[in-house]
Amino acid sequence: MVILVILVNTLISLMLFYVAWRVWQLKQQLAYIADRLTIYETCTDAALNKAPENIYLSQENIYNLRQKNQALQIQIQQVRQIISLLLQGQKIWRRYFRRLELISGKKIVAK
Repeated sequence: MVILVILVNTLISLMLFYVAWRVWQLKQQLAYIADRLTIYETCTDAALNKAPENIYLSQENIYNLRQKNQALQIQIQQVRQIISLLLQGQKIWRRYFRRLELISGKKIVAK
C-alpha cells in the first residue's frame, strides 16, 4: 500500500512538473511576444509622432507646387498665344506676297 501511495505521488509530481515546465515555456514565449510588441509600438510611435508635422509640410509643399504650376500655366498660355500670333502673321505674310506675285506676275525670291 505504501508503494502504491509513493507511485501515485510520484506520478502526480511528474505530471505537475510537466505542467510547470509547459507554463514556464509559455511564459518565455509570452515574454518574447511582449518584447516584440514593445519594439513595434516604439517604432510605430516614432513614425506616428512625426506624422502631423510631415502632413503639414506635405500640404505646404503641395500648395507651393500648385502656385508654381499656376504661374507656369499662365506662361504656357502666353507662349501659345505668341505662337498663334506668329502663325497668323505668317499666313497673312504669305497671302500678301502671293497677291503681289499675281499682280506683278513676277516671282519674289526671299534671300
